[in-house]
Amino acid sequence: MTPGLGRLLAVLAGVLALLALAGPASAHVGGEVAGSDFDGRVTSVTPQLPGVAVRVLQFGDELELVNRSGTEVLVPGYSDEPYLRIGPDGVWRNAHSPATYINLDRYGRTTLPDSADPGAAPEWEQISTQPEYVWHDHRTHWMSQELLPPQVTADPTREHLVSEWIVPLRHGSTEAEVAGVLTWSPPPSPWVVWPLAAAGLLAAVAAGLLARTPLLLGGLLAVGALAALWHALATPEPSVTAGSHVGAVVSALLPAAATLLCAVLGARAALRGRGAMTGLLAVVTGWLLLVQGLPEADVLWSANASSAGPQPVARVAVGVLAALGVGFVLGGVAAVRRFREVDATPGGTAAGHPVPVA
Repeated sequence: MTPGLGRLLAVLAGVLALLALAGPASAHVGGEVAGSDFDGRVTSVTPQLPGVAVRVLQFGDELELVNRSGTEVLVPGYSDEPYLRIGPDGVWRNAHSPATYINLDRYGRTTLPDSADPGAAPEWEQISTQPEYVWHDHRTHWMSQELLPPQVTADPTREHLVSEWIVPLRHGSTEAEVAGVLTWSPPPSPWVVWPLAAAGLLAAVAAGLLARTPLLLGGLLAVGALAALWHALATPEPSVTAGSHVGAVVSALLPAAATLLCAVLGARAALRGRGAMTGLLAVVTGWLLLVQGLPEADVLWSANASSAGPQPVARVAVGVLAALGVGFVLGGVAAVRRFREVDATPGGTAAGHPVPVA
């Protein structure tokens, strides 16, 4: 085994170990959906409740309430019946509330049991020992899966306010309400997104298939690593349902760390003129970019992206991950086949320089 091949195998073993630690976690830990044309947000909590934080997740699909105040918060259901109690001793849910069953499905597609009666005395069941909960609240999102709001259908070229919603609360003896809005925005034009993605893909393929040296491929590896790093750092804060916030974020950062390692080694090999090694590392880097980019490809055709950074930059980063990912796999294979490492070449060419195979 050559020293170069040994080092590459060590890199691959390290990459696999990192991904094993990451488990099945997606690079996007803020939720299950990376992009949507809808977007929901909380506009106010009236009156202000110190120690109580409410936010919208998944573009309006979910509501998260964290209560660190020491005083219990009661959330009523859709018929004003007691639904949730969130307080110092955890979360309790009323088994007789119809909302208990309706909220189990994003679109409320469920059959209510006979015991679901908003007029019955509450039957409280503890579902968490923590003072925090995330649930589908159908007051905060659009409920029709197949149909767009009428105002959107009438004019899909501009942004629309779909609804203004209110979720009532009771904090101890204080009546309060969470107010918010749901909006819809037109998705980006495919004539902007797809040509840029195609350009990135073709550039990576050409770097491995046509370039006389591996330098261009090495430079593109650096671009891919920067996109992966930004994408990871812009990961939104996970919901309270994540078992460990730190663990969720770290698992999202691991693929980016592995990408950065492979890209640095690939760029170093390119600077040393080792075309075949650059190609092999490009294949590994491309696979890592696809692992991070493909689960979030819907941001390319969605108006809103789940990201802690600017929306346009988030969309560009995912486009770079997906396009360069495919391009590196194809271009890397081509580079491995085209270049061969030699100890010396005729005409005084420096030893170890890549020579395209005729």
